[in-house]
Amino acid sequence: MSRHSKPRELSLKWLNLFQICATKGSLQGAAEETGLTVSTVSHHLRSLEEHLGVELFNHSRRPMVLTPKGQVFLRNIETALLDIRKAEAEASAGNLSEASYLRIGAIEDFDSDIIPELAVFLSDCMPRCDFLFQNGTSAAIHELLRNRQLDLGITASPSEKPRDLDDRFLLRDPFVVVLTTNEARPVEEIVAGRTPLPFLRFASSLMISRQIEAQLRRMNIVPPHRFECSNHQTLMAMTAARAGWTITTPLLFARSRRFHGQLRMHPFPGKSFARTLSILSTPDCSNAIVELIDSELRKRITEHAIEPFRKTAPWLNDAFKLIT
Repeated sequence: MSRHSKPRELSLKWLNLFQICATKGSLQGAAEETGLTVSTVSHHLRSLEEHLGVELFNHSRRPMVLTPKGQVFLRNIETALLDIRKAEAEASAGNLSEASYLRIGAIEDFDSDIIPELAVFLSDCMPRCDFLFQNGTSAAIHELLRNRQLDLGITASPSEKPRDLDDRFLLRDPFVVVLTTNEARPVEEIVAGRTPLPFLRFASSLMISRQIEAQLRRMNIVPPHRFECSNHQTLMAMTAARAGWTITTPLLFARSRRFHGQLRMHPFPGKSFARTLSILSTPDCSNAIVELIDSELRKRITEHAIEPFRKTAPWLNDAFKLIT
């Protein structure tokens, strides 16, 4: 490559497109994500390579593969690009009333009261902002965050700390056994499978189901199985109809008010276990926005979930709590 064709300044757009192409493995993927044409993406990549005087990609391979020098260059610029994006986000959201766009994902555990109230609150605080709210499973929201299709997610914490996301712990949500109010058999016998009452399970594809099943396996418990469902309200309805028993959490049980007169929570027998709910955000999401959402969520969770159980289930006080 000729040194005489080298542009004077390195373009931030070139660096962003280079990173996207390295992640997507194709010009087409980068074009779809950025809204540019394939030829425009290709032109910017070539300009970057000419500026540096090196080949960053092996252009004869499909999908696109970084050269050794391209791999080193990517490692060296990733932290800098994250810092630049974070600085841009902080500057644009320094005055929250001027924020323009925010994409939030949340698991359905919060959708009856907490997320609707959060949406109203944010729309008042950020009147010029266009919002996207999306429900989904924890796994789906994690994937959308990793692909930068969401800015912030309210989910169950992943089993391993996400390398490319910021994780702020929010709530410890212990697992409990739910039975009908007139069930006289001991909880220990029911959970151990020493009664004919079947276990009503969450769908095996859900993160919460895998955590419950792992705990039962550790205890060498294989309860009778008759019903599996991804919808918590349906599990509560089936339990209230005396079709079986189930394991859930206080946060989820709080959403099932119509069944509270027919159902009762019990401590999980033996060694207790819990899930952790978190606010996950991309590194370039504004700290001011994360702080605002964290503060408001804590108020709403306390009001709608924690406080109602202070009197009815005082044994939960030390287990079901916000994480500080």
